[in-house]
Amino acid sequence: MTPAARVQAAIGILDEILAGAPAERALTGWARRNRYAGSGDRAAVRDHVFDALRCRRSLAALGGAETGRGLMLGACRRDGIDPDTVFSGARFAPPPLTGAERRAGRAPRDGAEALDLPDWLWARFRDSLGDKADDCARVLQGRAPVHLRVNLRKTEVDGAIGALADAGIACTRHPQVDGALVVQAGARRIRSSRAYLDGLVELQDAASQAAVAALPLRDGMRVLDYCAGGGGKTLAMAARADIELVAHDAAPRRMRDLPERARRAGIRVTLADGAAVAAAAPFDLVLCDVPCSGSGTWRRAPEGKWRLTPERLAELAEIQAGIMDRAAGLVAPEGVLAYATCSVLDEENDRQVRAFLRRHAGWSRGWSRSWPVDGAHDGFFLALLTRN
Repeated sequence: MTPAARVQAAIGILDEILAGAPAERALTGWARRNRYAGSGDRAAVRDHVFDALRCRRSLAALGGAETGRGLMLGACRRDGIDPDTVFSGARFAPPPLTGAERRAGRAPRDGAEALDLPDWLWARFRDSLGDKADDCARVLQGRAPVHLRVNLRKTEVDGAIGALADAGIACTRHPQVDGALVVQAGARRIRSSRAYLDGLVELQDAASQAAVAALPLRDGMRVLDYCAGGGGKTLAMAARADIELVAHDAAPRRMRDLPERARRAGIRVTLADGAAVAAAAPFDLVLCDVPCSGSGTWRRAPEGKWRLTPERLAELAEIQAGIMDRAAGLVAPEGVLAYATCSVLDEENDRQVRAFLRRHAGWSRGWSRSWPVDGAHDGFFLALLTRN
């Protein structure tokens, strides 16, 4: 595919997404309909689509329309590319610009539009992040780094770096998080590499790794991952201590790959439904990595910031409070409830912790930290609550 043909493909996919289709479904559907496209073409088209979604408002302003064509025209203008070299009307390229398209477009307005956030969300973003709000929003406009967690049960950090290098994957140590690697080149080879297939490394953002490192894990503990999902933090906890580990999720299908991942990693984990969890309680530590807006990870899933509404955010806050209330009954005396989100919004983070402590006597707040999204990691929040 020519560069212009890749842009035309992105335009069609973006129009599907703007009409309501999930991004991954739209990309997969295009790839199946266009099997002639090679891996390089698919990667380039995907990059165009996700760049446009991260910067949807500012590119729509520059391009003069919130359509696939308008977003890609805005990207040309932002990047200093002559639009006529792309919108040429050549075979498989976008049709030439109309006079109206040439006249349309303007610089994005300061604030939410230039920083690519919905207007209603920008005020909450600033209230939550203060003087870090602008910087965090700008980071969310760019592509996220790829991080790996070294499974220290199976190898040393340098050993993992060497094994990855043998597969053409270049990594360096993360500057802030022990055991985390930053992928410099070859990211698309990770899942097929022996290092990954043999359980030496797992894909996991550095902030998530740092949060697990902050948990008060020790050998012999009984630990419940209450909102396990795919099990990334389950595996990370098992790599840090010899613990009795139970994983639960309200949607068990999310854990379908966890047994195989645990086998690769060389760990044991018990999957449990609600009744089994209640029968196995109490636990020394219960981790609740709750459903949230995902605002700290919008570089990776940028459509999330456009689909989030005030009503959905309020619904998530209710779900989070309910999970904390149920999980509290599963914690042993002097045990710890670890509350975590991949959000940067206060109403999902510190405000939830304060409300929990008002509802539940006999609990105290210990260590807590927010990781604002930056170039080194996603946004994350963790609070440790002790049952006195």
